[in-house]
Amino acid sequence: MRRPRGEPGSRAPRPTEGAACAGPGESWSPPPSSMLRVLLSAQASPARLSGLLLLPPVQPCCWGPSKLGDRPLGGGPHAGPVQGLQRLLEQARSPGELLRWLGQNPTKVRAHHYPVTLRRLGQLLRSQPRPPPVEQATLQDLSQLIIRNCPSFDIHTIHVCLHLAVLLGFPSDGPLVRTLEQERRVRLPPKPPPPLQPALRGGQRLEAALSCPRFLRYPRQHLISSLAEAGPEELTPHVMVLLAQHLARHRLREPQLLEAIARFLVVQEAQLNSKVVQKLVLPFGRLNYLPLEQQFLPCLERILAREAGVAPLATVNILMSLCQLQRLPFRALHFIFSPGFIKHVSGTPHALIVRRYLSLLDTAVELELPGYRGPRLPRRQQVPIFPQPLITDRARCKYSHKDIVAEGLRQLLGEEKYRQDLTVPPGYCTDFLLCASSSGAVLPVRTQDPFLPYPPRSCPQGHGASNPTTQDPSQRVVLMLRERWHFCRDGRVLLGSRALRERHLGLMGYQLLPLPFEELESQRGLPQLKSYLRQKLQTLGLHWGPEGG
Repeated sequence: MRRPRGEPGSRAPRPTEGAACAGPGESWSPPPSSMLRVLLSAQASPARLSGLLLLPPVQPCCWGPSKLGDRPLGGGPHAGPVQGLQRLLEQARSPGELLRWLGQNPTKVRAHHYPVTLRRLGQLLRSQPRPPPVEQATLQDLSQLIIRNCPSFDIHTIHVCLHLAVLLGFPSDGPLVRTLEQERRVRLPPKPPPPLQPALRGGQRLEAALSCPRFLRYPRQHLISSLAEAGPEELTPHVMVLLAQHLARHRLREPQLLEAIARFLVVQEAQLNSKVVQKLVLPFGRLNYLPLEQQFLPCLERILAREAGVAPLATVNILMSLCQLQRLPFRALHFIFSPGFIKHVSGTPHALIVRRYLSLLDTAVELELPGYRGPRLPRRQQVPIFPQPLITDRARCKYSHKDIVAEGLRQLLGEEKYRQDLTVPPGYCTDFLLCASSSGAVLPVRTQDPFLPYPPRSCPQGHGASNPTTQDPSQRVVLMLRERWHFCRDGRVLLGSRALRERHLGLMGYQLLPLPFEELESQRGLPQLKSYLRQKLQTLGLHWGPEGG
């Protein structure tokens, strides 16, 4: 096989990067007559050819070298002569030479050679200052070759040839583009028609929205309108449990929806068991929302009296929600702290979690219910409430301000004058704890007992906890990070568990210094954060030596 004249290894200059790819959203296609005039004119300007060839691709594509040489497109494995033909096509210096290589080697031509030919043709027309003349017979012969062999192409080769033909300006109603389009439609399976969706009524719409994995696709207004359109018979326990879980999971403190759950609970009291009620009550405690429905609390007390011995874990979960709302019923406390109930739950698989909840409820009785005179959780049954940072904090540690606040305190005070993630009795984990003398001087923690006594020595019981009388005149200051996820979605109300922890630490005698996320996020860099922390500590009357600052 003779090689055309010229240097055997020569290649056309590569186009500049990005020059052959149209920007997204652009659209232009030349009329057939102008396409032929431009391609057949040896005097066509490079700018005109560039405009002709820069059509928006179906997918990212350019005229530069591709990986077609590395992978066959529908033509099977390469043999040596097949690879040699591809190199000759890639090195061709004119459209006529491209056609000769294809015509003189019919036994070596594979399907993937046609995209290589079209791409090389585009490079020749695009890369040279004065493109070589293109005879109409050359284009027609090349089109006929592709049309004749098109049935043997795979779908990927058809896509590439169709895309390159459009870039080259072949008319959309011409035989080449029309044949490739037809083959493409034959190869692609028809899209099935979308299934007809029956019109959903209010309760069904609400259930469909809440059952969707992407809960937040449905805004609150959608849920409210669906709930308003639902009839009483459509609001089943299943639907209302889904709604309650949705609000709790996404921290949505939406009064209209929460009030709807409260009314449902009151109306359906006789039909609901404690396992369902615990799920309906969950968002009220988590979102720190006490409903306006007057029968809400009496209804829960009746359900607890009826179901307390049936489902111990559900009973304790309901009381946990009421504890966050500061509405613990004495009658239910008498029951859960009775020896029989404690002995019963000790033999269940969830004994540890129940004991942890009972320990928290006992702490709430100690600190918040001075008038309670019933049984209490025996000391030997008590366990630390929250011995480590909560799961949400551990999961979002990379978004937390804790590390940078710790570094600011280290540089401001020194490592020996604060403790991080210290768990204080009866089991609350603190973010940062400082010890200070009665005059406000920050003291090294190792020289002090960082724990205040629990139960606090106060008089009378439960009332003096906010100002405990202890023999230790020093102060215990707890810096409380208030991260964005510690609040309901509106960003103004602390979640029930956070409010409960801060309330109990304050009642035990710790001096709380909140660090809201809005203030922390506004600090730009460590120097500004140190200045912010210094100002915060000084507002409490604290001071420290020059070695710490």
